[in-house]
Amino acid sequence: MTFVITENCKNCRFTDCVTVCPVNCFYGDDSMLYINPEECIDCGACEPECPVEAICDESNLSDDKMKWLKINEENSKFFKQVNKKEIPIAGAEKRKKDLGF
Repeated sequence: MTFVITENCKNCRFTDCVTVCPVNCFYGDDSMLYINPEECIDCGACEPECPVEAICDESNLSDDKMKWLKINEENSKFFKQVNKKEIPIAGAEKRKKDLGF
């Protein structure tokens, strides 16, 4: 099992989650973060830290969100590791508000 980052992270890229990860399994591009499922130890520490509820346990993914498991797996192989808090991307607070958080 693994945790998965879904579309709510896109255009936010809050990094609160990476600061609690004991195995540094987060990777990111300019738009969002991804979790490497081979590195994730399924501890769940990241999930409550996400201010836009973008992180979900794989076992709780709805059918329409299952694609995010593969997206995380593929993209975590190509982008840089993110293991410390960074400034969210421009417009992140507006996106957060638009998402209802």
